[in-house]
Amino acid sequence: MKGDDKLASIRTKIDKLDKDIFNLVRERAALAAQIAKIKQQQHTPIYYRPEREAQILRSIVANNDSLLPDREVARIFRDIMTACLALQQPLSIAYLGPEGTFTQQAVEKHFGESVNLVPELSITEVFKQVESGNVHYGVVPIENSTEGMVNITLDNLVTSDVQICGEIALRIHHHLARIAPSQPLKVIYAHQQTLSQCRHWLGVHYHNVELKEVASNGLAAQLAAQDPESAAICGNKAIEIYKLQKSHQHIEDYPNNTTRFIILGKQLPGPSGCDKTSIVISTPHEPGSLIQLLSPFEKYKINMTLIESRPYRHRNWSYLFFIDFEGHQSEPQIQAALNELASRSVMMTLLGSYPQSMG
Repeated sequence: MKGDDKLASIRTKIDKLDKDIFNLVRERAALAAQIAKIKQQQHTPIYYRPEREAQILRSIVANNDSLLPDREVARIFRDIMTACLALQQPLSIAYLGPEGTFTQQAVEKHFGESVNLVPELSITEVFKQVESGNVHYGVVPIENSTEGMVNITLDNLVTSDVQICGEIALRIHHHLARIAPSQPLKVIYAHQQTLSQCRHWLGVHYHNVELKEVASNGLAAQLAAQDPESAAICGNKAIEIYKLQKSHQHIEDYPNNTTRFIILGKQLPGPSGCDKTSIVISTPHEPGSLIQLLSPFEKYKINMTLIESRPYRHRNWSYLFFIDFEGHQSEPQIQAALNELASRSVMMTLLGSYPQSMG
């Protein structure tokens, strides 16, 4: 078979596969619509089930023997599931805005693009939107691999009546972007944490240029789009939205720079088989209390993934401890550990059990 004939044969096969894929997606959408109808008849308010989605995606990735990397396979199927879910009930998601922030990228990574985005100008406002029921879920940053915890998120978790329903890990890549790259550069806009994450690169390449801190990288991109003699440090989403051009890409000092985001909601997800639980706890103000408090984790062979302290505002010189550990609160050994932790602490609040991020 000649080269042109072989190409034509392959393209014919691809055309047939595309039709098969479309028909399968159409069939899936029809089944999703049937589920929506049944839930409406049963007056079931919960359409999105994070644990169910996590189970499906993990199963698909575990069986992935294609040429496509796991992350791309997961993204494709997540988009299909989100589009089908929108037939049942379009989700509204509040996030730390404005448009173009890394939080928006995290939302789209997890939920796809078939959702209604509600940008808020502060983390506290995202919590309020979820708590009041104005949106289904909220997404806020909680931890960065180079800069540590986001304290305002921790403080809101203590005072707000919401659950952590999921987590999203997003690799952070910073780019220097401009509306007119040929013009002289006089000022660079960026979020304070972004400037810290690019400190060495900026010192080498632009030590004589003014650096201006702004509230978010989305705002930095907005400002750079209006001033040809400025630049923004931002991500791909902001560059796309504000029609900037990359002058330099991947300027972060640490290439593995990753931010963890949490998903806020009102419902507790069921167990997915690969979960994490978050609590906040306060110990008695006496010697050895923290060591005694943590002993149930060793006793029940529970792996802690995070422990972080914050001042307890209601008692001077006392501290709250935020703890993440593997497992779901419905599991017997987790329940036993939580009971012992509650009996040894001054205060304990369960912040949520949720599927672990797939990376």
